[in-house]
Amino acid sequence: MTVAQIPPPPLPVRDKSATRALSPMLTRLAEERATGVLVREHGTLYLAEGRVVHAESPFAPGLDVLLTAHGTLATTAWRRAAERTSGPLHTAELLLESGLLPTGALELCHLDALYDAGYFALAPSSTPGRFRYDRAPRIGPLPSVPVVALERETLRRRLLLHRLWPDPAADSAPLIRADPASPPASPTSAPVTPRQRAVLDRVDGVRTATGIARNLGRQAFHTLVDVRRLTAAGHVAPRAPAAADPAPPPPPPPVTDPDIALLKRLRDALEAL
Repeated sequence: MTVAQIPPPPLPVRDKSATRALSPMLTRLAEERATGVLVREHGTLYLAEGRVVHAESPFAPGLDVLLTAHGTLATTAWRRAAERTSGPLHTAELLLESGLLPTGALELCHLDALYDAGYFALAPSSTPGRFRYDRAPRIGPLPSVPVVALERETLRRRLLLHRLWPDPAADSAPLIRADPASPPASPTSAPVTPRQRAVLDRVDGVRTATGIARNLGRQAFHTLVDVRRLTAAGHVAPRAPAAADPAPPPPPPPVTDPDIALLKRLRDALEAL
């Protein structure tokens, strides 16, 4: 009797892009359950016991903007709380303790701001990060996230933007309206949504995508999604950098003609008479 040899099923292939660490230093700090502040080129992450409790980036609107832009919280209420605390995270906690914000709304807004700023903080960097051990960050009433969850979400967002439009130039450059003389968008292209229209109305050749997000009081990443879709549809484009001024002409060479030098000496001698 012949027994057929059935080969074993192939081992699953792991997607390295979905599991690689965006910051080896951050991974090590998470494993150490470190507490402190990680400063990177495009943002800052606050760690408590190896978890991310807060994130900040100059490219992402802060928690104060997200809370006050649409009336969730009065601007004066945030300002008064901020005067009594040492940072946005403690300000939010004071507002929560004071009952000025619903718990669910604040927790959701805090996570939105954390993932938004964390996306930029974990962007590719030309300089190494710096970590300062500090006992100030702590696990508080607002939710924190594991490092692996922040990295996974950051990778997902990068992939989404690449699928919408692979050129990242529109993410950081000032935006301009598309050339009116250019061919119109395809009839099959998606119409401009109200959210995209709000972004399009603020394209003035000066504002960047993150500047528009701050003006609208929206998360920067969501605005990047709108900008990439508008770019793919041909509605906006990154403004080309200004041409550099031409270099000044070089100075004339010194006079070395012996005849001219002789004439100068004769002139000087005549003037001395």
